[in-house]
Amino acid sequence: MDYSIIIPAYNEAEQLPPTLSAVRTSMAASVLQGECIVVDNNSSDSTAETARLHGADLVVFEPFNQIARARNAGAQASKGRYLVFIDADTRITPTILLQALHLLSNGQCVGGGAVVHFEGEVSAIGQFGIKFWEFLSISTQTAAGSFLFCLQEAYQSVGGFDERLFASEEIRLSKQLKRWGRRNNKMCFKILTDTPVLTSARKLHWYSGPEMLGWVIFMLFVPISVRSRKLCGFWYKRPNDASATR
Repeated sequence: MDYSIIIPAYNEAEQLPPTLSAVRTSMAASVLQGECIVVDNNSSDSTAETARLHGADLVVFEPFNQIARARNAGAQASKGRYLVFIDADTRITPTILLQALHLLSNGQCVGGGAVVHFEGEVSAIGQFGIKFWEFLSISTQTAAGSFLFCLQEAYQSVGGFDERLFASEEIRLSKQLKRWGRRNNKMCFKILTDTPVLTSARKLHWYSGPEMLGWVIFMLFVPISVRSRKLCGFWYKRPNDASATR
């Protein structure tokens, strides 16, 4: 198997159909052999059934609600030499998948990510936030969790996503992959800028601008908070949902 696309999902029956449709369209554009894995992260809705009906090659169950564990569970079940992680509300395109696979197959790149844009209308706070992240992502070569690709070998060597973290696990993995790449034939870690991935702006509708800014400021000044699910509530709680999720 050449590559594996891994999608963690908790109660994502609504989001998975368009996401998987985009994945299958993108996979059809490549001559490489790939698989699509959805990780049902202990959902209470029809996430698993929806995934099977809409194109997942494999559905894996992870009982503990944590994005790092869900992604690692998908990687553990994968057979691909290359790994592509996307979120359940992120739509990829053939262009961006082909670019990522080309970089991984040319032997000069350990992994990377892409700039991210929101779907639909976005508030001023949302526009500022996505532009600020885009600046940080490109300037520091750090991938967003909504789209991260890497060599399976490198992923396994650094231990995958850090399961001690309930947020920013993709930032830590980006750093580890960059170090691994430098030690191994000076491979690069590249953020794709030509074609963005599209992701849902639903959190912008769930939370107010002051709430989101307050959370970001808190995380910046109390970085140890990423080790607490409770303190990472912005990522793990949805309106009218008492369960912890992301």
